[in-house]
Amino acid sequence: MGVMAKTSTTTQGLRAAIERSGYYPALVAEAVEAAVGGEPMRSYLVHQETTFDQNEVRRHVTVLVLTGNRFIVSHTDEQAADTTSPTPYATTSTESVKLGRISSVVLSRVVANPEQYTPGTLPREVVLTIGWGAVSRIDLEPAACGDPNCEADHGYTGNSTADDLSLRVSEAGDGPETVRQALAFAQALSEATADITR
Repeated sequence: MGVMAKTSTTTQGLRAAIERSGYYPALVAEAVEAAVGGEPMRSYLVHQETTFDQNEVRRHVTVLVLTGNRFIVSHTDEQAADTTSPTPYATTSTESVKLGRISSVVLSRVVANPEQYTPGTLPREVVLTIGWGAVSRIDLEPAACGDPNCEADHGYTGNSTADDLSLRVSEAGDGPETVRQALAFAQALSEATADITR
């Protein structure tokens, strides 16, 4: 299969996944396609999530696309009418990140009955965390020495963690096909970032 045929299949698959999500597909597809431009896509992931905020049910969708040079994130949220708008509205944002900027791709897998696990079995859920330096979380705590009677100020100690994007996909909530797609996307992104560093 040639690159053009694969690209066409990937594009059709992405459009079908956006349609299946049922979440403002025309709006989401237009934003993603504008961000991707004419670049061939290597992989994608569409994740629609419903959250409960006090008395409101809110939905949002995140679309991840991997091209030969970039990682693209598109996120769409819906909002109820409020003081800024008399009608409900949606906000769509896209971010394009050069592959060389991605500093970490973390994939956590949750499997049931690990003692019975066989290779190739689908995890119950996966959490994909991607860092590229736009957002960092710093966890600080007072530093101490080994002397329990010491009253000196030892400053602070802590950790800095890149935490730009984190997506949780579960078989129960999202279906096995979305879990498979998350695994495939994570592998494709990991391989693409490894190619950049070689």
